Amino acid sequence: MQPATAKWYDRREAVFIEFCIEDSKDVQVKFDKTKLDFSCVGGTDNMKHHNEVELFESIDPNESKHKRTDRSVFCCLKKAEPGKSWPRLTKEKAKLNWLSVDFNNWKDWEDDSDEDLSSFDRFSEMMNNMGGEDDLPDVDGADDESADSDDEKMPDLE
Repeated sequence: MQPATAKWYDRREAVFIEFCIEDSKDVQVKFDKTKLDFSCVGGTDNMKHHNEVELFESIDPNESKHKRTDRSVFCCLKKAEPGKSWPRLTKEKAKLNWLSVDFNNWKDWEDDSDEDLSSFDRFSEMMNNMGGEDDLPDVDGADDESADSDDEKMPDLE
């Protein structure tokens, strides 16, 4: 029996863990207030996997859920104290070789008060804050209406 490879990320309301086991069977996930217990049989060699995690903070076991797919088992651990950041998943600072941060889904939400805005709304807001033509800096000679040598009329083509 060996631990399943997993990756995790933090959000305001919950912590998410994905156990990366293909074709998992006999999946068992037990949520405790301070602990997560995961086990299954999976992979091409039908190996038994077991992970036990002492969590950084408390969760609500009744509101926490998991979902099995063909490629992984995805767990959503509902935080007992929403809005509190988890710098790591585990209670201890020890590095676990089977656990990594899911940087594709990681978001530094602590400083982000606009989390509910869509990406397009944030982009539009940013563009509006940039200002218009009135905010452009002066460029020497840009507004000068004097004639240039290249402003002369061009001869007709024959």
